[in-house]
Amino acid sequence: MPIIQGPFGGGLSSVDLVVAVGEAGGLGSFGVHHLTGAQIKDTAAAIRTRTSRPFALNLWIPFQDSEDPVISAEAYAQNAERLAPFYQELGIAPPPRPERYMPRYQEQVEALLEARPAAFSFVYGVPAPDILDRCKELDIVTIGTATTPDEARLLDEAGVDMIVATGFEAGGHRVSFLRAAEDSLTGTLALVPQVVDAVKAPVIAAGGIADGRGIAAALALGAQAVQIGTAFLACRESATSELHRDMLFSPEAKYTTLTRVFSGRLARFIRNRFVDEMRVHEAELPGYPVHSWFTGPIKNAATVQNRPELLSLYGGQSASLLRHRDARSLVASLVDETGRAIGSAW
Repeated sequence: MPIIQGPFGGGLSSVDLVVAVGEAGGLGSFGVHHLTGAQIKDTAAAIRTRTSRPFALNLWIPFQDSEDPVISAEAYAQNAERLAPFYQELGIAPPPRPERYMPRYQEQVEALLEARPAAFSFVYGVPAPDILDRCKELDIVTIGTATTPDEARLLDEAGVDMIVATGFEAGGHRVSFLRAAEDSLTGTLALVPQVVDAVKAPVIAAGGIADGRGIAAALALGAQAVQIGTAFLACRESATSELHRDMLFSPEAKYTTLTRVFSGRLARFIRNRFVDEMRVHEAELPGYPVHSWFTGPIKNAATVQNRPELLSLYGGQSASLLRHRDARSLVASLVDETGRAIGSAW
């Protein structure tokens, strides 16, 4: 069964999850966009000490000014002041201004190519032609992500091997790169067949898929594989907190929303107090990764202090379908449910 574990950024991916998914027959993925080149190589090595199964590493392509964002001292202070009530409530200080907000992309790419995973998946655009050429030389499968048919065509024309068509039901960031994310909100059911018709590359469906019925539907729409995020994030092998996992299984997980208040980019979270109180400031916030730097200490403190109302609770619209808390049983269930769903459809 062609099941890919969605890569999680910001430290939510784990070696344990990649290994468990791979050993269960899926493709495990590790989001490395927050890691330095040395850390990327160490992560790949750690995975290989545990499994011989193929795996994917995922990077964010620099988008807008994320590679080297510019923010004035005055604007930095204003954003710290905007978040001051939350810092005070949690008993923490705002973060000092860093020399860099993120590792250098070129360093990350070089490390990824040296690590030579089975697959290089990426979001927020198309890698440079020389990077795609080097992937082909190294037999690294490239997997790009599209939120619209136009984005999918661009990936296909560039020679990307596989294309993820991600509907707006998905948890986490909306990775649109041709038009604003708010103008690229097509649901999975409508998006997948449009992308299938638009490209030659195999299509991977993502967004709102958490059980065999969703997989069967995606295959019926022409997808050749599925990528599942929220259901794997909820597994104990992921690197998210127990608090976050528990919230994904809670009644509150039915209520998700798209917002920029945690990272500066549009993403889907379980709605909570932080979202509600910060929405009034959404248009004023600095972009990613600057705003994410400001909210990092809030997320960490909220986890330690068991404060879900202030935590960035990434989650897709499929959360109410979650049933499994470990990756092996999840994959086994997905395979079984898909077979039964396909059988009953005929």
